[in-house]
Amino acid sequence: MSDWPIVFRTHSPVESRVVAALLESHGLNVMELSERTLSAFPFQGLSEVRIAVPPEEADEAQRLIETHRLEPGSVVRLGREYQRLEERLEYRFRDRGLLEHALTHRSHAHEDASGGVADNESLEFLGDAVLGFVVADLLFREFPQYREGEKSKVKATLVSTTSLASVADHLDLGTYLLLGRGEEKTGGRQKQALLADACEAVIAAVYLDGGLEEARRLILRELAPDIAEIRSPDFLKDYKSALQELIQSNGGPRPEYSVIETVGPDHDKVFRVDVRVGGEILGTGSGRTKKDAEQEAARLALERQGPSGH
Repeated sequence: MSDWPIVFRTHSPVESRVVAALLESHGLNVMELSERTLSAFPFQGLSEVRIAVPPEEADEAQRLIETHRLEPGSVVRLGREYQRLEERLEYRFRDRGLLEHALTHRSHAHEDASGGVADNESLEFLGDAVLGFVVADLLFREFPQYREGEKSKVKATLVSTTSLASVADHLDLGTYLLLGRGEEKTGGRQKQALLADACEAVIAAVYLDGGLEEARRLILRELAPDIAEIRSPDFLKDYKSALQELIQSNGGPRPEYSVIETVGPDHDKVFRVDVRVGGEILGTGSGRTKKDAEQEAARLALERQGPSGH
């Protein structure tokens, strides 16, 4: 197969799959090869994907490719497959290869026999740092009344896997992920941890392509609903501790919490939790995490107790 001629080259795995599918649908044999190009940053190098066919099929392959071209040198407009995602991000990439890199899961990279496809883990690492800085800067500037421990608690909430997976869901990142066949079969596009990682990688891609202010704008816009919640004076109140103190001050046992229902897919679950004292249900709360649902149940239980605590 080393003597098979190259009939198409691209830096887009999506475009290479379109071309390969086109040729295979006409009965041609196809071999895809990748070769990583050099970059000052290891994670920014793009992989050139080359499509080769048997010598006797080369002319037919070239004819098929030419009949499907939309513009010189391209069968699918490079980056056109990500146009809708760019609209959701409200950011247009100068280097769309960065966006494609951010969406490349390690399962996809590992299935490339040439080893020329890089996964998004380095971008994820960078995105985590950019996200952490932007959130810490926000808390420092806008919430000076919070103590260090309170700021850490709020930051942990904003950058949690649950929060980032929700952002990824809003941006529809799962649709655009480049996954390996195994990850695809096991529902990788809906996995909360995988979506959260992709979200961080996309933040890094925006940062590298457009700078810190563009990344900040994206982060603050997408986290706006959560940021609005932390502005509430009750956000840091520990309703579970308050309920326990109230009940035990009246001689009662410790409240017990139990999950009664879980609704929704893995990346967007909602938990419903009961809080009971002596077998009596005092409140039922819901939230995106068990902890949030428990706090809500405790808050409702406190309201039920009334000002007198009885």
